[in-house]
Amino acid sequence: MTRTLRIASVNVNGIRAAARKGMLPWLETADVDVLTLQEVRAEAADLAAALPGWHIVNDEALAKGRAGVAIAAREPLDIWRIDLAGADSELDTRGRWVEADIDVDGATITVVSAYVFTGEADTEKQVAKYAFLDAMERRMSTIGDLGIITGDLNVGHREFDIRNWRGNVKKAGFLPRERAYFDRFTGAAGTTVTGVDGSTGAGLGWVDVGRRWAGEVDGPYTWWSNRGKAFDNDTGWRIDYHLATPQLAERVVDYRVVRAPSWDTRWSDHAPVVADYRF
Repeated sequence: MTRTLRIASVNVNGIRAAARKGMLPWLETADVDVLTLQEVRAEAADLAAALPGWHIVNDEALAKGRAGVAIAAREPLDIWRIDLAGADSELDTRGRWVEADIDVDGATITVVSAYVFTGEADTEKQVAKYAFLDAMERRMSTIGDLGIITGDLNVGHREFDIRNWRGNVKKAGFLPRERAYFDRFTGAAGTTVTGVDGSTGAGLGWVDVGRRWAGEVDGPYTWWSNRGKAFDNDTGWRIDYHLATPQLAERVVDYRVVRAPSWDTRWSDHAPVVADYRF
């Protein structure tokens, strides 16, 4: 007997706004088992009101109305964690990382909802982004065989991932050093990986489910600027991911980016990323 676990991830750009704009009708028909959310910008009570009947764990940013991540599931979430950087670190990761262990027919899956800093080239904001990616890299090397990191990771890994990549090579989100982290994340485990910036490091062996599924093509994009006609022209970025351990990635039987049919029917500036994992 097989079972399919459907995991959806989306940066909601404010859970209350998304609920007002049409997230719930989509969710009612999407048949999602686990929903990971980023940029929640609200408290636990707001999440409970927006997602009645769901079991929710979340981490709020210290500054109200900023960041915030959550995991919502049909079944109770008994084991969960939020400490990414460690108690001795000066890096504030509140509202940017939450993980939960989910049992699926006796198999334990670690599901992460992550919201990486946007960053800004040559500023302290970029320093914080690199520190977060460092902490994320350390954690990825210790997650078990069945693990998945979902969310708005705020980096376009390859040229396929940004429509206007030539105009962004010196901007946060497509800097060579940022992209090199993803070279290591997805590089063959146990090998030395040379990043696009020339740096070297150990490959972790994780799988970019979206890229494996789509192949060597542009997109599919997951975020579009509100400026101009970026959405209408599909001038987007693929910065929302499902990064899975090899053992979990082998269980993927479907993957899709749920792009809204038109600009005025969107309930977030990001599209949900949905994948089905068979057990």
